[in-house]
Formats: sequence, C-alpha cells, structure tokens
Amino acid sequence: MNNTSQIGVLGLGAYVPERVLTNHDLEKMIDTSDEWITTRTGIKERRIASEGEASSDLGAKAALKALEDAKVDPAEIDAIVVATLSPDHIFPATACIIQEKIGAVKAAAFDLSAGCSGFVYALAVAYGLVQTGLEKVLVIGAETISRFVNWQDRSTCVLFGDGAGAVVLGRVERGGILGFDLGADGSGHSILNIPVGGSREPITPENLAQNRHYLYMVGSEVFRFAVRTVPRTSRKALKKAGLEVGDVDWLIPHQANTRIIDAAVNLMGIESEKVVVNLDKYGNTSAASIPIAWAEAAEDGRIKRGDKLLLVGFGAGLTWASMVLEY
Repeated sequence: MNNTSQIGVLGLGAYVPERVLTNHDLEKMIDTSDEWITTRTGIKERRIASEGEASSDLGAKAALKALEDAKVDPAEIDAIVVATLSPDHIFPATACIIQEKIGAVKAAAFDLSAGCSGFVYALAVAYGLVQTGLEKVLVIGAETISRFVNWQDRSTCVLFGDGAGAVVLGRVERGGILGFDLGADGSGHSILNIPVGGSREPITPENLAQNRHYLYMVGSEVFRFAVRTVPRTSRKALKKAGLEVGDVDWLIPHQANTRIIDAAVNLMGIESEKVVVNLDKYGNTSAASIPIAWAEAAEDGRIKRGDKLLLVGFGAGLTWASMVLEY
C-alpha cells in the first residue's frame, strides 16, 4: 500500500426511478397546491420507485454507474457501505443484496443508518477502511422513502422522493478527502422518525390503524436544527482541511428544503452560484441526495476534477456530517 498517496473518489454515479410525481399530481391526491409546495420547499417534482423496485435495485444501478466511471470491476471492491433509512428489510443488510446484484464477490457489506447525514458518514467510514488497508470501497446512498410516507399527510408526503447515488473510494495521486466532521444530538431522536416497526414498538393492528408506521417529522424543529448546524459543522470540516470558505468551489448540501439551504448559505457567506441544488427535480432523497446532486453536476460539467467540494448533511438522529475533498 502506498502510504504517501491520498484517499479520494475514483468514480461516481446516480440513478433515479423513471416515474415522475409532480406537484400538480399531488394536487389531485391531497389538499395542497403547486404554489404552496414550491414556496415552502422549492420542490416541483420527485421520482417514485415502481412497484417491486426497492432500495437495493436503485443502489445497484447507481453502483454500476460509479464502477464504470471509475473503470473498476465489481470483483475489485473490498467493501460496500450502504447509507439508507429505507432498507429492503430490517435484515439482512441492503448492502449484501447489492453485493449479489452487482457481482462484488469478495466485498464485505453492511448498512449504515444516520438519516440524511448517512452518505457523508459512510464516506468517512470508507475513508477509514481504505486508510487501514482496503484498496477500494463502494459507498452508496439509496432510498425508497415513498414506501414510508403517509400520502394523506401533506406536511411530509410532498417532501420526499426516491433515488440512489454512489462513489468508489480508493487511493489517488493528489487531492482526495481533506477533512470531515461528524456529530449527533440524540436528544432530538423523536423529532424525525418512524415510530413503529422496531423492537421498541413492534407493528400491531392498532398502531397500523393510527398510521404510526409512517415517517413522522416536526418540520419546524428540523428547520431550526439544520440552519444552526450546517454552518457550524462546515466550518469545522474546513478548519480540519486547512481551508477557508472562499477556497470552496462547490457546496453540495443535503437537498431538504431551499429555505434551509438559503439560510445556511447566507450564514456561511458562500455565493449562491457555488451551491449545487437539484431538489426541485427530485425532492428530499435523504442519504441519496448528496451523491445524486454531485453526480449530476459532474455529468453536466459544472463540477470538474480538481475542484474543492464541501459536502454537508443533517438528518434523523439528530445527526450532522460535513466533508471537504478535492474531487
């Protein structure tokens, strides 16, 4: 192993389902309007997985694109880390299912649950795996949150969409991961959760009738948490990387809400032209949102090799995560 080389991204890819659900479609389903959704969230449409399509299906397609971009054979992958809050099953890990789908026959595989911060958490874990001896690690954010949304609750169903993004992490000659910051405040665990279905409160006919198996969120609390946390964790990651805000070429935030992004960006002093935003097309895809936005911006030529990126996520837990890297 060459200890003088850096650890960075060899390739990336993303996949979103074909079905598009627009705000006008939602107007026919619930008491809402395109204007109401757009004004409060910035979302115009989102992608919804088809019947029989699960997180592993989306994740496998994104993974294959990342492997192709990296020019890496699936058999070369040493480990797969999947960030998801909508796994195929409680167990086994969705990563194991993806391993079989893509033919990564020698890869260790496990899931990571850190909500919408999950992708950056998973990148940090993968960084540690490569640093301690593995050669190539596949990191995936994959979500089919539409299965866990109450489509009669307009405060949550308008927000979320399905999709997946992936990167191949390994040793690079220059650049790579420069610094990161991870954190959590478990006192906020009840602000954003799915109340039933785990060992605390197994599913029963009674709590099914109460719709407690769907995603629950106190939006105002999440908003306050995010606006406060994004600038703080970003500054910590930049400090560890030895960089200033002005050194960042692109900020790729978790795609939750344009109001959150705008408020955080203003507090950080980053020009809006340096912020990658695509939630108008995909909504909040949780752990998949950052890699989808990254892959899309790289594909259309905005993000180029050598650019310095700041990734920042926040979500259920409550968790936060930021990372600075040279792509």
